[in-house]
Amino acid sequence: MARAPEVCGVLEAAVYVTDLDAAQAFYEGLLGLEVIVRVEGRHAFFRAGPDSESVVLCFIAEATRVPPPPGARLPVPPHGAEGQGHVALAVASEHLAGWADYLKENNVEIEADFLWPTGRRSIYLRDPAGNSVELADRGLWRGEA
Repeated sequence: MARAPEVCGVLEAAVYVTDLDAAQAFYEGLLGLEVIVRVEGRHAFFRAGPDSESVVLCFIAEATRVPPPPGARLPVPPHGAEGQGHVALAVASEHLAGWADYLKENNVEIEADFLWPTGRRSIYLRDPAGNSVELADRGLWRGEA
């Protein structure tokens, strides 16, 4: 088998939500992510950090399961998931303590806050749809701290 061409990284991560207003209040209002586009009843997309190419896609599953009409300008195949998903946002290690304080000050429940065996920290919380949102040390997958 031939070797696969190189992948640059993750461009998008999708979570499925039930309420776009609640999702926007969470991802934009609480987490400070920039809204890129919103289509009522279907999706809202958020840039995952300034100057970032990474995007968090929040979809209403029922709307994204509908196949595109023949000849659609954007023939994105149907998709949609049930249940709680997960997305991890990269955070500079020096900002994680500030995130923990900020979440507590805003009465946001922190589901878990711990150090991995490598010494890297993760803070977990839930979005309004029940998805697990992780604020993780951006070096988490690089190994030792």
